[in-house]
Amino acid sequence: MTSQILVVDDDPLIRKGLKFHLEMEGYYVVTTTNAAAAIEQSKRNRFDAAILDIGLPDKDGLSLCKTLKAKKDLPIIFLTARRRDLDEIVGLEVGGDDYITKPFNVDVLLAHLKAVLRRASQPEDGPSVDRNPLSLGQFNLDPLAHRATYAEEPLSLAPREFDLLHFFLANPDQVFTADEIIDSVWGAAYVGEPQVLYVQIRSLREKIERDPSRPEHVITLRGVGYKFVA
Repeated sequence: MTSQILVVDDDPLIRKGLKFHLEMEGYYVVTTTNAAAAIEQSKRNRFDAAILDIGLPDKDGLSLCKTLKAKKDLPIIFLTARRRDLDEIVGLEVGGDDYITKPFNVDVLLAHLKAVLRRASQPEDGPSVDRNPLSLGQFNLDPLAHRATYAEEPLSLAPREFDLLHFFLANPDQVFTADEIIDSVWGAAYVGEPQVLYVQIRSLREKIERDPSRPEHVITLRGVGYKFVA
């Protein structure tokens, strides 16, 4: 079955180029210039993935991602030309699946698109997760209530940040490679894509470390991996 792709970008050259190359690969493509039109198209079509520009004229791509994800867990690739946007994109509270920086190579984008479509078609294959409450040092985490605290103060964690902290609290003082963490938290389909972990590590540190640039809990062992110290 032909995959249907939504492309949202206000640059006519990018829209035209993506439509051409995606259709050459056999995809059915709908393009729009803004968020409002994209939302309307999502009501008319059952898209398999979306490619969203961050900077849209009426509503930024991050907000549009939330809207599209609320309707269906749609795989989403962000396009961005600004480095600061990368700190917000992959998997944070908006739930993006991947990103491409402008200017981009079409072959690279196609490879990323195929990867997110492949992951979306696979069942979750990560290991079963212990749902019992955890306490370690000043950290407390209740998976069933999706609640975490540090020094009795609530932590406002996005879903992947919560899952990552859960993994660390369940495995303190043990060294794990990036791929081992990704396999346990994201699933085997994400192994080999360390950027998803790097972004979440940085985000989690900003919420649990006194000085994220000098972490005391999530420790990087260069050339080896990470370990968690309570």
